[in-house]
Amino acid sequence: MATLAAPDIQIDSFLEEGSLDSMAADIRAGLERRPKELPPKYFYDARGSELFDRITEQPEYYPTRCERAILNRHAPTIVELTGARELVELGSGSASKTRALLYAMAGAGTLERYVPVDVSEAVVERSALELCELYPGLRVHGLVGDFERHLPHLPAGEHRLFAFLGGTFGNHFPEQRATFLASLRELFGSGDFLLLGTDLRKDPAVLEAAYNDAAGVTSEFNRNVLRNVNTALGGDFEPEAFEHRAVFDPDASRIEMRLVARAEQHVRIAAAGIEVHFADGEEMLTEISTKFTPEGLEEELRTAGLGLEALFTDEDGLFAVSLARPL
Repeated sequence: MATLAAPDIQIDSFLEEGSLDSMAADIRAGLERRPKELPPKYFYDARGSELFDRITEQPEYYPTRCERAILNRHAPTIVELTGARELVELGSGSASKTRALLYAMAGAGTLERYVPVDVSEAVVERSALELCELYPGLRVHGLVGDFERHLPHLPAGEHRLFAFLGGTFGNHFPEQRATFLASLRELFGSGDFLLLGTDLRKDPAVLEAAYNDAAGVTSEFNRNVLRNVNTALGGDFEPEAFEHRAVFDPDASRIEMRLVARAEQHVRIAAAGIEVHFADGEEMLTEISTKFTPEGLEEELRTAGLGLEALFTDEDGLFAVSLARPL
């Protein structure tokens, strides 16, 4: 379905009417695994998005601040290196992560089109209207959908800069990352680039503090996935019956966020057609966040047919934004 929100704005929606059926299938599959899992994309109802915004403001949570500092400092260089005329942002939200890039492209006189990809049509339309007002002549072609499934529906273009920021890449397991990069590479023309935000490996104490903030916001964010399941699928989780836990796994080089049952309990999820038993102390995985080395990141890109052109970090070397292009 395509809608025109303004003369220079087109928004295509590919969200299926059976999205609740898809969610029920995802939840059922995750809870049947051992150990149990819940897909992290279901953190993000309206309350989950608000909680995540609050997480980024916590003193322990460095990734957002570091990535923003990198982009503010290096956006003109990135635009000069790529000559990009279009910015394609995967998981765009309100475009807050890419404002520095849009500003630099406009300053260089190359900004022609912005292609945001997000699951919320309201968010895509709102940011499109705002950006068209800020940058007269800008065209916006939004895609409402899941970037893991709907990439083939992206509009054709040339001299594109694909931005996948916020460290979201690290929320996927290695085989998922490989599949995603390979799928993205198939869409690239010779003049296209990828800008990828990734957290770097560092002192485990710093990592674990970032996911266990003193204010308890991440704890509430973690439990919010249970509230979302209850609301959407008729579940009877008791969120306070689960404890938030985030630990660093050095072998896999990732933070694992879990929910731990405080006591034995049974949970029924009506729309998924399941009843689930939790033992006292049983852990359920809700999210991973991989921490990369520059060498490991370069190898993953190369395996997908992408060559690393530049790697930008903040002053303390906590976070990286890498620029890659087809080999």
